[in-house]
Amino acid sequence: MMRLSGRFRSALIIGLQGIRARKMRTFLSMISLFLGVLAVVTVQAAAETARTLQLADIELHSGKDGTRMMYIPPIGSATDIVTATIQDQPGTAATYPLQVTIGEPKVRPINPGGSPLDRPDQYGGYGPGTRYEMQCDESGACRPIPVDESGGAPPGAAIEMQLTAMINDIRQFRPFRSVSGQWLDFGGKPSYSPRIVVNKAAAVGFNRYTIPAEMRFEGAIANPTPRIIGVIDDGNEQPMAYARADEINNWMAKAESAAAVTKGNDPKSRMVIGTGPGLQVMLSPTAGETESLLIRKLEGAGVPREALHVEVNDARKSIEQSLAILNWIFLGMAALVLLIGVAGILNVGLATVGERVEEFALRRAVGTPRVLLAGIVLAETLLTGLLTAGAAIGAAAAGIDVAGRILGGRIPQLLEMTFPWQAGVAGVIAGLVAGLLGGSIPAFRAARIPIATVMRA
Repeated sequence: MMRLSGRFRSALIIGLQGIRARKMRTFLSMISLFLGVLAVVTVQAAAETARTLQLADIELHSGKDGTRMMYIPPIGSATDIVTATIQDQPGTAATYPLQVTIGEPKVRPINPGGSPLDRPDQYGGYGPGTRYEMQCDESGACRPIPVDESGGAPPGAAIEMQLTAMINDIRQFRPFRSVSGQWLDFGGKPSYSPRIVVNKAAAVGFNRYTIPAEMRFEGAIANPTPRIIGVIDDGNEQPMAYARADEINNWMAKAESAAAVTKGNDPKSRMVIGTGPGLQVMLSPTAGETESLLIRKLEGAGVPREALHVEVNDARKSIEQSLAILNWIFLGMAALVLLIGVAGILNVGLATVGERVEEFALRRAVGTPRVLLAGIVLAETLLTGLLTAGAAIGAAAAGIDVAGRILGGRIPQLLEMTFPWQAGVAGVIAGLVAGLLGGSIPAFRAARIPIATVMRA
């Protein structure tokens, strides 16, 4: 073991001396290899960046990878059971949607159906909050037609949007990015003036128009006065708002209007027909005990077990296959560029061995093993590959930093991006492989130089 260690150290020292003695030739070898290693590093960095961006976009819409999601139908006292079970419990949250209009009453909203405010007529009357009726022509062909519920009302200063009422903070599952103001505080008693946070798409309308602070939604006993306390980026181009469920429930109809769907006419029930399809519960993988307790309580309240289906958000798996195919295609192209660099090292290595024939023959004459001669040549090419990999990784890291600063205004996620370590590892491996491939043939030729060659000197 000591002899092998000594030979390795000798080959490394002599290889470093060879690099120092032939700086220009080493530099030319690095130039031919630099583009190939940089291509590998860039492809790997781009793949990791694309994976991170796509995963972040999926997390904004459907939740973090591994989130357990369960739909709770509005049966009996299910809503109250969910609220009592998960309230203030870590790793849990629940939501239900409402279609709301903020602004002047008895007018047609600026964006009917909750369409994007930059394109208010994008849906052509079809939108998330639009009701439909089926109309058939003489041939029997039927199609849904949006119902004009404004009764011919004139256009006015009102914005229609979807509001997500939350039990607990959903940012632990959907990491919204704060733009301005503050997020909702789930501590303390609920306010009778609902605090809401709007997304960037909704903020466009509130900045562009003067909108009265009056909110209307189906099932409300009166029109509350909302307070916008912040703006977030949720990755949605449609206007959205987020509020505490208990602050919205303060304005919801009582149990009498929901008696048809509540078991036992629970007077505390606030789930009204038309306010949403039920509750969407989100649970972290560590909230197993809370999940089991919730299912047992719901089954005891009469909710069918088959209706309580848990789905795991496997966001990473959904994008891995498409990204893997694209990654392999570009890695193949990068490998072709890398082969050009390998050819450059091979050419320089063969020329160097040709010039050092007498030196290697003399070393053989004084007892230097063939393995050590091959190790000297390989040490030079491997060190050249490592130096090139370091330069390529540094250039790629600087490029990502510059790209983040330039494109950060359009893609905020890039501002938080760091150079992926996978790209650095790929660059080091590419440099070593290139050095090994480019130095193998010169090393083999150096080891085969006969001792008699020294007699020519």
